[in-house]
Amino acid sequence: MLKIGLDVGSTTVKIAVINEKDEILFTKYLRHYSKQRETVKTLVLEVYEEFKKISKEISIAVTGSGGLGIAKWLEIDFVQEVVAGCEAVSKYNSETDVIIELGGEDAKLTFLSNNNIDQRMNGICAGGTGAFIDQMSSLLNVNPIELNELAKNSQKIYPIAGRCGVFAKTDIQPLINQGVAKEDIAKSIYNAVVNQTLSGLSQGKKIAGKVTFLGGPLTFSSELRKSFIEILNIDQKDIILPVGSENYVAIGTALLSLENNPISFLELKNRVEDVNKNLIHEVKRLDPLFSNKIELEDFYKRHNKNKVLIKSLKEAVGNLYLGIDAGSTTIKLLVIDQNKDIVYQKYKSNDGEPLKEAIRLVTELLLKLEKSNKKITSSCVTGYGEELIKTALDLDYGEVETIAHYTAAKFFNKDVDFILDIGGQDMKSIKIENDAIANITLNEACSAGCGSFIETFAKTLNIKIEDFAVAALNSKAPVDLGSRCTVFMNSRVKQAQKESASIEDISAGLSYSVVNNALFKVIKITDFDKLGTNIVVQGGTFYNDSILRTFEKLTNKNVIRPNIAGLMGAFGCALLAKEYKEGEYA
Repeated sequence: MLKIGLDVGSTTVKIAVINEKDEILFTKYLRHYSKQRETVKTLVLEVYEEFKKISKEISIAVTGSGGLGIAKWLEIDFVQEVVAGCEAVSKYNSETDVIIELGGEDAKLTFLSNNNIDQRMNGICAGGTGAFIDQMSSLLNVNPIELNELAKNSQKIYPIAGRCGVFAKTDIQPLINQGVAKEDIAKSIYNAVVNQTLSGLSQGKKIAGKVTFLGGPLTFSSELRKSFIEILNIDQKDIILPVGSENYVAIGTALLSLENNPISFLELKNRVEDVNKNLIHEVKRLDPLFSNKIELEDFYKRHNKNKVLIKSLKEAVGNLYLGIDAGSTTIKLLVIDQNKDIVYQKYKSNDGEPLKEAIRLVTELLLKLEKSNKKITSSCVTGYGEELIKTALDLDYGEVETIAHYTAAKFFNKDVDFILDIGGQDMKSIKIENDAIANITLNEACSAGCGSFIETFAKTLNIKIEDFAVAALNSKAPVDLGSRCTVFMNSRVKQAQKESASIEDISAGLSYSVVNNALFKVIKITDFDKLGTNIVVQGGTFYNDSILRTFEKLTNKNVIRPNIAGLMGAFGCALLAKEYKEGEYA
């Protein structure tokens, strides 16, 4: 009797067939592109045609992140994938001390000693997995195989964040802009994967003895294996890469299937033919952002009030004050006049060189001021590059970001008691009590829910970010995509598309995800009343009306979104430059 194992993962389906002597007769590995059932059907029918004359009865089981749905569909047993992987390793590579396995969206580290299993697995973050490598390959305009070939000729390693695809993109883009060799970037990506796996999973526990590599990324990428070997300082003789290691979990599942009741091979073929049997929608639906047009009109009317006057340099009145916000990826420059009206503004990417871009923008401003016969009376800078830019450009003042943002928020509501700022890659909340900052909360290792997160999905769906945002407002049934990282959510989006979700429903679902991430993962709110009653939201992400509406809908609070939401740091600095300068002469 043949034993069959299926491993249905986040991005691939694997199948293995073994005989009664536990000899491996057949394995295959296919990407499913969110068509799990169709891919399972293809593989099972291929196996049936290959072996139907050999065995009338079979035993079969399934594992993997998509295995439960397949088990229900085919009426077969499900086994836990860690158990399956260990079963295969103990059967064919019993000398193993440690198993390192990377999949499409998961990473596992298993320590084996004295029949005890200590297993660690990634949770809410998919940084450093196969999908992470796919994302980084796309950034270099190569496929994963080409990425491996590039890495073979690297000369230098650069630090790249492996914990988050969005943060990694921030590290990589400046390297590309600076002309760093793709070979070096490719190798640096692999090192980032290794560092993420070790720091996130081993957590200081020593990896020693015989190490077995499993999973597609480690099977197909020799340079990824090499990075593990180099960083762990493992002797080559202690490395085990089993033949068919990408299919080892499926093989282990086949071994464990013997514990189940056998079924007719023909019966399995008949079951797999009907891909719609026991089909359920895996993605839940949420309430639309607006119930009717009246709600939408009221929303726009209310938010059209929160404006600072914007005019030209020629219309400026009295002294001028410069504010600069030098962020991690962008630089914002803004000038106000004596009436606190904005007379000049710029918002640019810093291309990894914040000082160079600051000098360019200030030089451009000075030329315009010279033509208008005007000059800056006082200047202030904030952000990551505060000290560098203040010193290099000889600016008058430097200020921490929170004070700059608080100052700007007070301009729009003097009684502000809570500020939420969502930028391209960072998110922070500021709680105000008795006219002073009482608490600050920031996102740390994850950028899920920030502006770059939404931009990534808009590009994936081949739609402009502006159109993507507007689409959400017309959604009738937003999809529930959760609030996990970009990699995990990508699978949810694909599943939603498979279930015929519209662009409108996906966009609105992402709005829910962004706000849920801010409220429950960053702020960790348990009582919406604690947010306050005078809330100002800011950051470029809040230009997206669907994000703004979702925040108000979930918190049941009306908030203020300034018309310069993405420039609040620079605006606050300009206000402070005026306040500090006038204070000198008070």
